[in-house]
Amino acid sequence: QVQLVESGGGFVQAGNTLTLSCAPVGSLFTINLMAWFRQTPGKQRELVASIRDGDITNYPDSVKGRFTISRGSARNTLVLQMNQVKPEDTATYYCNAGYYDDYNARPRYEYWGQGTQVTVSS
Repeated sequence: QVQLVESGGGFVQAGNTLTLSCAPVGSLFTINLMAWFRQTPGKQRELVASIRDGDITNYPDSVKGRFTISRGSARNTLVLQMNQVKPEDTATYYCNAGYYDDYNARPRYEYWGQGTQVTVSS
């Protein structure tokens, strides 16, 4: 079992930078993929960024060039640096840990954090 503890959410003005962190706790032997998702009321949860073994990253066009996902100094800590934030980045952000299914060439998102709110004012 893996627990994920997010931190760093809050209020930020458009154009500024906000950094989110996620600290996993538990058995991490099968984890080789970590990601950030976000969700707003009435909408589906969407992928914001992912990173897997070999530091292979993936971003949707909406955040590419502005957000950076990385592993922090502490083992397995996950960091999301959000630069040039926009009001449309306002959402609850969720940390996720899982694994990449090489056989089927697809990610498997297994464990979720409780979420941290990010609010961007214009």
